[in-house]
Amino acid sequence: MQTVTINAAQDQMIEAQLRASQAGLNKDQLAGMDKRAARQTAEQFEAVFLSQMLAPMFETVKTDSFMGGGHAEQVYRGMMVEEMGKEIAKQGGIGIADSVYREILKLQEA
Repeated sequence: MQTVTINAAQDQMIEAQLRASQAGLNKDQLAGMDKRAARQTAEQFEAVFLSQMLAPMFETVKTDSFMGGGHAEQVYRGMMVEEMGKEIAKQGGIGIADSVYREILKLQEA
C-alpha cells in the first residue's frame, strides 16, 4: 500500500514550485499549483487511511469455492480495498482530506 506523509506532500509542492519557476509562471499561478498539489496529497492521504480502515473488514470475509482462496485472491482483495479507498475519497470521503488540506496550507504559510 502507498503511504503519504506531510514531508512527501512538502516535497511534491517544492518540486512543483521548481517546475513552475523554471516555466516562468507568476506568483498567482504558482499559488494555484500549490493548492492543487496540496488538495491532491490530502485526498491521497484520505484514500490510504480509508483503505487501512477497510482492510480488516475484508479479512473476516470467508472465501467461496468460486475464487478458491490462495495468494492470488489475497492480492486481489488488497488491490480492491485500495481502489475502494481511492473511490470513497474521490467521492468526498469522510472529511479527512479537508482537514489535511487546511493543515498543509498552514504549513506552507509558515
